[in-house]
Amino acid sequence: MNKDSRIYIAGHRGLVGSAIMKDLQQKGYVNLITRSFEELDLTDQSKVAAFFGREKPEFVFLAAAKVGGIMANNVYRAQFIYENLQIQNNIIHQSYLNGVKKLLFLGSSCVYPKNAPQPMTEDCLLTGELEYTNEPYAIAKIAGMKMCESYNLQYGTDFISVMPTNLYGYNDNFNLETSHVLPALLRKIHLGKCLEKSDLPEIRRDLIKNNVEGISHDAGEQTLLDYLGRFGISEITQNGSRNVRLSLWGTGNPLREFLWVEDMADACVFVMENYSFPDVRVGRGSNVNAEIRNTHINIGSGKEITIRDLAFLVKEVVGFNGEIRFDADKPDGTPRKLLDVSKLNGLGWQAKTALKDGIAAVYHHYVSV
Repeated sequence: MNKDSRIYIAGHRGLVGSAIMKDLQQKGYVNLITRSFEELDLTDQSKVAAFFGREKPEFVFLAAAKVGGIMANNVYRAQFIYENLQIQNNIIHQSYLNGVKKLLFLGSSCVYPKNAPQPMTEDCLLTGELEYTNEPYAIAKIAGMKMCESYNLQYGTDFISVMPTNLYGYNDNFNLETSHVLPALLRKIHLGKCLEKSDLPEIRRDLIKNNVEGISHDAGEQTLLDYLGRFGISEITQNGSRNVRLSLWGTGNPLREFLWVEDMADACVFVMENYSFPDVRVGRGSNVNAEIRNTHINIGSGKEITIRDLAFLVKEVVGFNGEIRFDADKPDGTPRKLLDVSKLNGLGWQAKTALKDGIAAVYHHYVSV
């Protein structure tokens, strides 16, 4: 990519897309193309076709997607598979038709089997059963990866896929019904701290800021407490003293890997600048009939932590003194999800931001806006 190349960032308002746009701007790229959902519905085939025909981007970062945590993935199964397939199909196909030089598709580590050997290498793809709760989303992402791979093989395109681990950052989704584990933990523990301090104005401000239905500036104490109770945040009395308890889903035993989204964005731009499908094909040998698959690249920190330890790390950062309990009757999700990032490390890239430092930065930003 040249600094003045026409670069389209699909999903530039989201956690991933906004970080990629920021990284590109910091590196001197000046011709960035963006469209909000209001300006362009990426599930609409004709509108996407018209957009590509007008704008003619040379490079594409496909970061647009319908995303969510374990609850959202399990409840909105049809929406997750339909909307993601539509977005991917439209952008990838129009990139081919309009001669895009290179496209980067953002997948997800949930594409790997539930019981894949750990850490998960790129070759684990399609070797076992997926985790049930996010199966529709994972299948959509696998389809996008295979679409890129197939277009490369049939049409000679340069469409590459990356598989980020669990991401977190400033522009995250903090909606308790749809968010991923880390932002959900951070917000729940923040609300628990506010309840601990009897800071009802801050609880009210938080709920209004996050557009909670039915919560206004004159919402009463019981209304606020009822909302918190829906998400396992409650006051309890033990031995005559008042305390606050948080109830979290699952046993707390699953292991997860987390990556600061700005590190991920740096990795995406690095891959776009240093990795191409033709190079992969040459590296697979001279046999034109050889099977070529799993050409994607994992992006992660290479480090993992239990959900229980993560909760207590967030508790420490936030300064919450209450009790945290785990509800083992609720699903855990995949027991372990650690990516093997040796392929990316071999290209010359490694993560830089420590988890505690990243969480502290996100929390400071969250309470300041």
